[in-house]
Amino acid sequence: MSVDRNCPGLFVTGTDTGVGKTMVAAALARYCSRRGLKVGVMKPCETGVDEVQHPGADANLLRWAAGSRDREQAIAPYRLKEPLAPSLAAAREGRIIDPAHIVECFREVRTGKDLVIVEGAGGLMVPLRGGYLTADLIRELALPLLVVSRASLGTINHTLLTVFAARTMDLPLAGFMINGMPASPGAAEQEAPHQLAALASADLLAVLPEVAGSAEEKVERLTEAIACSPTLPWLASHLGLS
Repeated sequence: MSVDRNCPGLFVTGTDTGVGKTMVAAALARYCSRRGLKVGVMKPCETGVDEVQHPGADANLLRWAAGSRDREQAIAPYRLKEPLAPSLAAAREGRIIDPAHIVECFREVRTGKDLVIVEGAGGLMVPLRGGYLTADLIRELALPLLVVSRASLGTINHTLLTVFAARTMDLPLAGFMINGMPASPGAAEQEAPHQLAALASADLLAVLPEVAGSAEEKVERLTEAIACSPTLPWLASHLGLS
């Protein structure tokens, strides 16, 4: 059921709920799309979707950012109403998430693209069905992992645990980004990048600012921050764009 990697890409995960991984994934798609690349995007499982016949807010933001014209059902194959872990949300709707179907949709989204960005639901250990975790899906899709972490207190523990889990499960790790750095950081925020760069055994690919505005405005501001990041060459290399 696994797929060969025919084009570069990333699987974007988070260390926790609410770290802004959708915004980061969309900003990456926006950045690459603006440089003339054909970008495929995908949100395999999205929960908390009011009108499940259409993609939810996260999938729609990714599609807008990439300028994607792929089928809605391929970009967002599983849309679930309750804001719960996908396995539980699906069970409460009498549905079962089929990883084989996600892989099939991924193949469709990837076809004819220069780059593909997939955003997971929550972190690595979020269950999609039974004992099948998001980490298992990442292995199926054969994409390197980008971890998005927060800047605030607790991020060192959360980030190191996520990186350790990825290494233990033999998942290819592109690196991590710290998102939501305040304009006037406290001691915890100020030291987090240095501490994590030294301890994580993974590349720190960007430190992105805290941004305000609508979802689209936030993506635009993060896109600009990515374009100005001093570690942009590292990111481009992991994306196969160097």
